[in-house]
Parts: sequence; structure tokens; C-alpha cells
Amino acid sequence: MVDDLGEPVPLTGAPTRVVSLVPSLTDAIEASRPGLVAGATDYCTHPVALEVPRVGGSKYPRVDAVLDLRPDLVVANAEENRPEDVARIRVDGVPVWVTAAAATVPAGLGSVRRLLTQGLDLAEPDWLVAAEDVWRTPEPVWARAVVPVWRRPWVVVGRDTFAGDVLLRLGVENVYAGHADRYPRPSLAELNDAGADLVVLPDEPYEFTADDGPESFPGLRYALVDGRHLTWCGPSLVEAHAALSHGIRP
Repeated sequence: MVDDLGEPVPLTGAPTRVVSLVPSLTDAIEASRPGLVAGATDYCTHPVALEVPRVGGSKYPRVDAVLDLRPDLVVANAEENRPEDVARIRVDGVPVWVTAAAATVPAGLGSVRRLLTQGLDLAEPDWLVAAEDVWRTPEPVWARAVVPVWRRPWVVVGRDTFAGDVLLRLGVENVYAGHADRYPRPSLAELNDAGADLVVLPDEPYEFTADDGPESFPGLRYALVDGRHLTWCGPSLVEAHAALSHGIRP
């Protein structure tokens, strides 16, 4: 068995203790088999009722804390987690399943399906089928947007990103979709001159609010959205389509 990156995952049976280093995967696993997650990061906020030991952040987990939980599988992501942490966990004899940084909603859901059904030996969950159904058909483009995910410096969504595909399926074209970088760092002057008619401001990883973000884009309509709906590939996708549509439509 291999993960999304083609690395071996030497499981000897269906895992019963999983440590998740990815918030969206924590949500996906617990929604599919409650009680399977034995440890998670400080940023694993869903399911809300999840009560497990915390092992630090996604970028800088406390690897010793991960190993102390004696997991039979650790799940990670190629974009969110550092290769050196994954390597150290593997050296200690713990299998790690690394998911790819999905560029589209179908690719992301396909990756999660393989983790759940092959890596964890679970039945295909209802939420995954529902998410595929609701996101299957893209809407016609009706707006062009810039999508900041950080400020000081400004960082925006660029090419081949999950968030960009989410918005495109809702009819919102990302102005920076053709940029060479996945997360460009344009100046604020460039952002305001990019030809967008909408700025989409999520509340993570930077927490944009009505008082922190919109003032930088005078005259441009803005939408404050739940970052979980925009970037998490998990059960939240079922509600995200309607929630995001309501939030970004004029």
C-alpha cells in the first residue's frame, strides 16, 4: 500500500489509533469513524466535540508527543506538514500516510476516499458521496476575485489550488489562477489593480474581519467567508456550497 506520494505505508491491519496532523483529515476521519483519532493538532477544531491529546501545530508538531500516543498510523499532508517531521515519525517505525495538495475538489475528495477506504479500511461515508454530488457541476463565471490568505505581507491564492477550484465551481474566477506561483505575494497596489470585482476574505489562516482587510480594497466589494468552507476537504464541503454561495453573491 502506498500514499498519495507513492511512499510505502506498511500497515499490518486496519488502524485503530490514528494521529492526524491535518485539521481537514481529522474532521473527515472522525465523521467517518468516531473514536478512531487518538491525537490531533491544536488547529483541529472539528468535530467540535473532539477530545483527544493535542500535539502542537501542523507545521511544527511535537513529534515526541505524536510518538508517545503510540499510533498505528499518522496522517499528514504534503503542503501542510514538513517532510523532516514525516521522516522522523517513519524512522521510529510508525506508518505515515501523506495526502497530496489537491488542486481541485474532485482530486481532493478522491484522495480522502482512498485514505478512508484503503488506508483505514472504512466503508465509503455518506458525507463524501453527498459532497461529490453537490460540487460536481461548475457554475458559469459571474465574477473575478482576488483571494488573500495573509497580510503583512499580502499572500493570495494562485494557480492549482483547492480554494481556487472551490470558487471557480461557484462561478468566481481567481484573478491569479494563471500565476506561476501557487501562493503569490503581490503588492497591495498590484492587488487593487488586478481587475477584480470581488475580494474574498477567509478567516484562516489569517483571520480577516470586517475591520481588518476590507479597508485595503476601497471601492471593491468584499465577502468574508469561513476558511473551513473554502479550504477544507472534508465533511464541511457538504454545507460549504450553499454557505459560500450565499456569502459571495451580491
